[in-house]
Amino acid sequence: MMKLRGLLVGLAAWYSVDAAAHPHSFIDMNTTFVVQEQQLVGLRMVWVMDEMTSADLLYDAQNAKSDSETWKKLAAQVMANVLGQHYFTDIYRDGKPVKYTNLPPEYRLSRQEHKAVLEFVLPLAHPQPLAGKPFSISTYDPTYFVDMSYQASSAIHLPAEMAQQCRFELFTPTPDASLQAYALSLDKNDSPGEDLQLGQQFAQRITLQCH
Repeated sequence: MMKLRGLLVGLAAWYSVDAAAHPHSFIDMNTTFVVQEQQLVGLRMVWVMDEMTSADLLYDAQNAKSDSETWKKLAAQVMANVLGQHYFTDIYRDGKPVKYTNLPPEYRLSRQEHKAVLEFVLPLAHPQPLAGKPFSISTYDPTYFVDMSYQASSAIHLPAEMAQQCRFELFTPTPDASLQAYALSLDKNDSPGEDLQLGQQFAQRITLQCH
């Protein structure tokens, strides 16, 4: 359950108003598909952390300039933990996992008022032709300690070169009442059973289809 604490480099900022329920922290996501020569090559992701989650990160940065070594070191620490969890992202096509590399071509950490913002590109290991079977993409914390979600489909973007031939749908699950009650019953120190895959059951899913 503690895996995602590493997202904020082990800082003690994981708390919420309701201390007796999962999730304890929230990340608003924004994703843009990255394409080259009619092939999907990656995902450009922006994660905006809630104010409580951001507090210690921003405190450590204090008044440092955005291009300072302080911000670069914090970004590297946070990104290393994200990479350790395979970007918290599953990508499937035709029932098979799409692999990606563990070295993002770019990433940065910044401040947006009282929130920390992580931006990075998730690179596919092999470019995928746009046309063909649909892609299925989900980003989530397996333990559901952190809620990672898109607030609306407008947070997902098709670049101009995809707009004419591709469409996507955002599916948001509605777990049954008993599963929601179970999540609400978990304390910070509780770990849901691995076989339950709690986070996956609350995870949104993007389906991308191109012709």
